[in-house]
Amino acid sequence: MSEEKFIWKDRKRIFFGLPWSFTRYMLEEEKLIIDKGFFTRSEDEIRLYRIMDISLKRSFWERLFGLGTIHCCSGDKTSPEFDILHIKEPRRVKDMLSDMVEVKRMERRIGMRELIDGDDSEDHEEAIGHDD
Repeated sequence: MSEEKFIWKDRKRIFFGLPWSFTRYMLEEEKLIIDKGFFTRSEDEIRLYRIMDISLKRSFWERLFGLGTIHCCSGDKTSPEFDILHIKEPRRVKDMLSDMVEVKRMERRIGMRELIDGDDSEDHEEAIGHDD
């Protein structure tokens, strides 16, 4: 993976807020990638326009070490809900992610109704005259 295409990246942080984890988060212009594992790795890709709701959670120990967890609900079938666990600068990342999600939705002219109905496929875009 080319490092320059990531807008933001971080690792899940564990003991004392140190990034000693095999879970990596990478944000690109169009998608969020969650890469987990050491021996057996799995990579989950969520298109930004599919994210419906974003919330920030910060437990006592997370606040103590300047960390937070971002909880996302999406219209993605493989990841309807997911967490970006124990990251640095969680409020800045949440705001950045939220802004990028809105931009991607406006670019595709997708509203909440399309995401909930599950009618945001490429066929739907062609039917309404999008030829990106």
